[in-house]
Amino acid sequence: MPGPDLLSSQGLRLDGRRPNELRRIRCKLGVFTQPDGSAYLEQGNTKVLAAVYGPHQASKSKTSTDGVVVNCQYSMATFSTGERKNRPRGDRKSQEMSLHLRQSLTAAIKTELYPRSQIDVYVEVLQADGGAYCASVNAATLALVDAGIPLKAYACACTASIAWRGSEPEPLVDVGHVEEAAGGVCLTVSSLPSTRSVALLELSHKLHMDYFDVVLSRAMQGCRDIEVILDRAVREHLAEGWTKQDVVTI
Repeated sequence: MPGPDLLSSQGLRLDGRRPNELRRIRCKLGVFTQPDGSAYLEQGNTKVLAAVYGPHQASKSKTSTDGVVVNCQYSMATFSTGERKNRPRGDRKSQEMSLHLRQSLTAAIKTELYPRSQIDVYVEVLQADGGAYCASVNAATLALVDAGIPLKAYACACTASIAWRGSEPEPLVDVGHVEEAAGGVCLTVSSLPSTRSVALLELSHKLHMDYFDVVLSRAMQGCRDIEVILDRAVREHLAEGWTKQDVVTI
């Protein structure tokens, strides 16, 4: 578990945030014209681009009569971290993240509306500073909305960890790179906050059951807070589009 040095004597984290405070999130929809949907999202210093193509007819090998097939590709730019990556995509970590991304987005999409179809989601991490998977889920959700694909609810992801303030445990939301590198437990949650359902749950290390509920609760609250931010971004994007098209020809 993280040591007590993750919190100052005033109860602040290493980057000055309070334990229940998210990193600043900035996002924009419709950043590209070629894909059917796209989005750019910054969560702290983690920066992600997402693009969506489809739905379109699926290949014979991937066709499903039950619903749409969601194909995800997660990759990291060679300059996204301090050390240059030799393989920005196709390595084991990227393949694992792609599967996790697909799991979260499939839970949010109304897949039954598009049988024998396929949706392709491409996510590129431009800069990684902790919580890259969570930022990818949040950016991909915005890109799906921009593409006009019906969703059951927003798919939102957030991390949480635990620090010690004296002898009392203190859960931390939206873990940054420095806090991840401290070697403590990191709980990643991808959920549909409005339906109170969980799409993905992953722990980096063992966590005592006495502390699991409080860390999970902090992560779920983070997802709900992120949902509010994403929804506001979508509404602002739609309002901007309506304003541009609000021209009456007489």
